[in-house]
Amino acid sequence: MAFKSEYLQKVYDKVCQRNKGEEEFLQAVKEVLESFEPVVEKRPDIVKAGIIDRLVEPERFIQFRVPWVDDNGNVQVNRGFRVQFNSAIGPYKGGLRFHPTVCASVIKFLGFEQIFKNSLTGLPIGGGKGGSDFDPKGKSDAEVMRFCQSFMTELSKHIGADTDVPAGDIGVGAREIGFMYGQYKRLRNEFTGVLTGKGLSYGGSLARTEATGYGLCYFTDEMLKSMKNESFKGKTVVISGSGNVAIYATQKATELGGKVVALSDSNGYIYDENGINLDVVKQIKEVERGRIKEYADRVPGSVYTEGKGIWSIKCDIALPCATQNELNGDDADMLIKNGVIAVAEGANMPSTPEAVEKFLAAGIMFGPAKAANAGGVATSALEMSQNSERLSWTFEEVDAKLKNIMINIFHNSYNASKEYGLEGNLVAGANIAGFAKVADAMMWQGVSY
Repeated sequence: MAFKSEYLQKVYDKVCQRNKGEEEFLQAVKEVLESFEPVVEKRPDIVKAGIIDRLVEPERFIQFRVPWVDDNGNVQVNRGFRVQFNSAIGPYKGGLRFHPTVCASVIKFLGFEQIFKNSLTGLPIGGGKGGSDFDPKGKSDAEVMRFCQSFMTELSKHIGADTDVPAGDIGVGAREIGFMYGQYKRLRNEFTGVLTGKGLSYGGSLARTEATGYGLCYFTDEMLKSMKNESFKGKTVVISGSGNVAIYATQKATELGGKVVALSDSNGYIYDENGINLDVVKQIKEVERGRIKEYADRVPGSVYTEGKGIWSIKCDIALPCATQNELNGDDADMLIKNGVIAVAEGANMPSTPEAVEKFLAAGIMFGPAKAANAGGVATSALEMSQNSERLSWTFEEVDAKLKNIMINIFHNSYNASKEYGLEGNLVAGANIAGFAKVADAMMWQGVSY
């Protein structure tokens, strides 16, 4: 699809030329730039100032070698990455992902999305992301510690509480954050809020673990209420994934009156028509670090199916919470045919462009990731605030702030969609609302020659 705007086409062509083969990044940029068509028409000053030309180019991209020694005494080498994409409204902020699929394209796609997501929270944080192709699965605690220490030895040169504040993402939980924080503290001899997602005993925030999943449901509930006068009550919910986001989305969706009947992992999915028993899932995934198929062995009446296919299950609300591009056009067709009324993204870009188009064309309420899953980074920013003040807020205080942020994100996105003649298109609305604040800051700060 070609852009109507010559300017946007020129920007995108240049991005393609400079980032050949980086499919995830190019997909993210294209989706965002398509939303900017009405913006560039209405705001020629943004074009003249080259705001979008600058926005699509990272301020800094760091790639480095991470050598470490396994339990057998063998030297292993992984790649580490950090993209510091945009700091117009605050220090770079974004998670670290440890997974074999991590590469420059994935990190840049995530960092680019983070610019808009962080802006939408209303908090003063810029966009960044990082990680490594290291896989913590199957590694001992000692191996994970040695890797994290080696990774942080290099990363520590580029981050700081007022410069760049990483957090966790896929493959990076409390264990990994703890090891990295300990190494940073040794190297820099300072106790600062340089990482979020820390343990409660050393500066972490209550409700951070639950934040992305809870925030997803707060956003979805507000979307249901505001756009269709609906709610989670009495609705059947399917959630992909079974990690941190999926677990706490399941908990909150259930609290709000929904019945979650399916979860998945990279091997397959479980279906429990009576509603997922979350205590069993937590034991398998959080305590034993096992696979979701074990659920079917422990809960009578539940069924495990190998492979993909979770979106064939009939539901009212679908919450993809696993990984990018997990829900394609065929999946969207099945969900629409089965009567889904709302889809909201808990993972980063889990729906393909074809799937998104189908949802929007069918009038399905659709909450894009940069808006719907912003609860995690919002609470990370709240952790930064607590660290700066040397305070610790209660769970209820943090949760109330999170809920308010997610409600505001929905309304800011919805209002932007109305302002630019795209009412109800929250993909465009979220992109535009997130962009407006960053663009304004960039205009004020001028161009560095």
